[in-house]
Amino acid sequence: MGTLTESARPHERASDAYRWTQLAVGVICMVMIANLQYGWTFFVTDIEQKFGWDRASIQWAFTLFVLFETWLVPVEGWFVDQFGPRVVVIFGGVLCGVGWVVNGMAESLSALYAGQIIAGIGAGAVYGTCVGNALKWFPDKRGLAAGITAAGFGAGAALTVAPIQSMIASSGYQAAFINFGIGQAVVICIMALFLLAPKAGQVPPPVVKANIVQTRRDYSPGTVLKQPIFWLMYFMFVIVGAGGLMVTANLKPIAADLHIDKVSVTLLGLTMTTVTFAATIDRILNGLTRPFFGWISDKIGRENTMFIAFGFEGLGIYLLYLYGHDPVLFVILTGLVFFAWGEIYSLFPSTCTDTFGSKFAATNAGLLYTAKGTAALLVPFASTLQHATGNWDAVFLIAAGANILASLLAITVLKPWRRRVVANAQHEPDLGRVAPAE
Repeated sequence: MGTLTESARPHERASDAYRWTQLAVGVICMVMIANLQYGWTFFVTDIEQKFGWDRASIQWAFTLFVLFETWLVPVEGWFVDQFGPRVVVIFGGVLCGVGWVVNGMAESLSALYAGQIIAGIGAGAVYGTCVGNALKWFPDKRGLAAGITAAGFGAGAALTVAPIQSMIASSGYQAAFINFGIGQAVVICIMALFLLAPKAGQVPPPVVKANIVQTRRDYSPGTVLKQPIFWLMYFMFVIVGAGGLMVTANLKPIAADLHIDKVSVTLLGLTMTTVTFAATIDRILNGLTRPFFGWISDKIGRENTMFIAFGFEGLGIYLLYLYGHDPVLFVILTGLVFFAWGEIYSLFPSTCTDTFGSKFAATNAGLLYTAKGTAALLVPFASTLQHATGNWDAVFLIAAGANILASLLAITVLKPWRRRVVANAQHEPDLGRVAPAE
């Protein structure tokens, strides 16, 4: 294997060690942006107490972050597909740092919103680039590669749950925003120097398995948007994503409303407050689920895996509705919800690339990833519904039902439909509407 900054010669197969090294660099970058989403919940209560802003208004900052993190990914993906991953990740890393520094200095809601928008653009540039690059390097293990990369984002915040809360308690939330923002940005920019996209011939061809349906054609982004099956995947991503984002943004507020946030919980020989324990377990499981279900999907198929995972999440949210008032069960059940939710970030990108090809993988997966931003629009309304009803019951029930619906759609509609789309593309004579592979 060459050094990290070297590239294998064009048309010569890259070693597995080299491919895994590229994946590892992407994972480190993903770890560094994890707090931008999963650390947010620790700041909400302190911002609310300092300025007296209502919680729904504060959570619009989270929604704006997710919107700009996701809706610009297709644009950033286009730059990646054209110019390579390095410059895009450096750009993203700088914006991530600037955004959190602005958050730390914000004295108004508009300034907080601006900081979250800047951070969102930066996080999206890093996220979309690293996932797209993984999909390109591993056509033979797309589910696993996308899952491992997304795991950095899902589990990356687990290590900093306690340090962030400690800095907020000792130095204030502003210091936590500024110090963590700068530190994370520096690491991203350094690691970006080692990112490279594969050249033609460096990676193995797509796999041929009975359970894994993969196209041999590369659809351009414009063509993808005209495919009805893309919009089915988009709808499923939205309804599954909304429930997980709601819990992510409101984990601490939910526990506080249930009056269990400061109750000590002992599990596996460890004792922490309910919120700290739940947040730590949730981030770990949210990370582990991505490569786990990605690997499972490489074995039994994407849609079969969606059916299982989405069904588990629906069950987990329903049980949280029934038993979430118990501190121990709150920790366990939120862990189950995150374990059954995080896999969407490996299953949907790999399914998208299986269906529409790898040439434009970063852009096309980015188009689908905007569904997360659409789902984020529902997060403030969850707070509004909770405020109107005085509890989280209706929110939990709606989220549980949405996941059950997505589970059924995966196996009854998406699976047979996608098989037909890929089969038709194999024999379609009109290459004008489908970009041929290089």
